[in-house]
Formats: sequence, structure tokens, C-alpha cells
Amino acid sequence: MNDILSSPATIERRAFETLGHADHGWLDARHHFSFASYHDPERMGWGAIRVWNDDTIAPNSGFPPHPHRDMEIITYVRSGAITHQDSLGNLGRTGAGDVQVMSAGSGVRHSEYNLETEPTTLFQIWIEPTRRGGAPSWGAKPFPRGDRSGRFVTLASGYAEDLTGDQPALPIRAEARVLGATLAAGETLELAIDAGRHAYCVAATGEVTIDGERFAARDGAAIHGGRTVSITALADAELVLVDAQ
Repeated sequence: MNDILSSPATIERRAFETLGHADHGWLDARHHFSFASYHDPERMGWGAIRVWNDDTIAPNSGFPPHPHRDMEIITYVRSGAITHQDSLGNLGRTGAGDVQVMSAGSGVRHSEYNLETEPTTLFQIWIEPTRRGGAPSWGAKPFPRGDRSGRFVTLASGYAEDLTGDQPALPIRAEARVLGATLAAGETLELAIDAGRHAYCVAATGEVTIDGERFAARDGAAIHGGRTVSITALADAELVLVDAQ
């Protein structure tokens, strides 16, 4: 994987308007990293994070059945809903603010459709698994935005300690965590990122500063580990952050 930061002392802002873009009519997609026909050798991934797509899916349309293998695929629904069906027999609808995960493992086919009367917006995040193969699996769970007020909540994790308790995360097969938070304007939170880790943060809505640098909604922030970052909301904000190897 190419590192996309010039030095450990910096946080790179990936402005929304610089992202890869593909408009298929039914799908308007922005790519934080190289994906499909968008290729940038400097934007191949960030640590184990391989894909972060910012998708808008038109009503009554979506992705027909297609295969995956050896990838952890996390879908964070920002508005609307997505309906999942796969070759394992799983069928489920995931609404705004909620999360679904699919461990593709040795191979699975799935479809993702917006069966609603309004556009669906979502982040689709791919993380490389710690080990290849294994039986595929799927799961989804509601994560009320109010429960994330002023703090990060773990939404998906490859660590056993995050998978129990009052608010267990969805399991993934990677040494990574997917976190979500909501901040009111003027509110600040801090997050420690261990050395050797790669964090990537996007405000789904609102505007924030990260260590004093301004990030608009849907900008990406690529952050080296070995530091504690301070995030302040300039307007009410909804954050999604991945902390990975």
C-alpha cells in the first residue's frame, strides 16, 4: 500500500472535489482511493484500508448480484436505506445511521438495492482481512446517532474486547475498528491513535477541524498513528473514522 502522507507530522486533507468521480446515472460515486476506472498511484489505500466510496444511489436502483472474496466490506448508511441479499440466504434492510458488514472470505455473491422512494447515500469501506479465506458472513445492526453524542462508538471491530458488553460492535476479520461519533457545534473530542496505525476520518455532515486544520463535509483526513488528535465541530457533525493497521 502506498502511504499518502508526506511525513508523520502531517495530516493530509483529501478535499471532496479532488476525489475520483463516476456518475452512472443511477449511481453517483466519489472515490477516496483508486477504484474501478479511477486510478491514482498515490491513492491506492491507507494501510489496510483499501476502499472508501461515497455513494449516492437513485431510488429503485442499485448493485445487481456480483461476487467478492477476501475483503471486509462495511456499509455506513448516511440517509435512506439499503437492502442486502446474498448467496448465503441473508436478506436485510439497513437504514440511516446504521451499519452492515460482510466478510467475503472464500467467496460470496450479493446485491445491494435502494428500494426506497428517495436517494440513499452511504459510505462503503473495504478493509483487507488479516487472513484470507474462511466462510463468508454478513451482519447488520442499528447504531442510534444519539448514543454517539460527544464520543466515538465502535461500530465494527476485529478485536474481541469490542464484541461484548452493552454496545457490542459488528465483527470484522481485520485488525481494525470502524468508529462513529456525533458532535454539536463547538464540541471537541480527542482520540489517541497508536504508533504504526493508519486512521482515516470523514465527516458525513458538518464541518470540523482536526488539530486545527479545517475539513468540510465529506473531505477525507489521512492520519498517521503515534499521536492524539483533537477534533472540534465548527457545525453539528457526524463522523466516521477507521483505525487500521
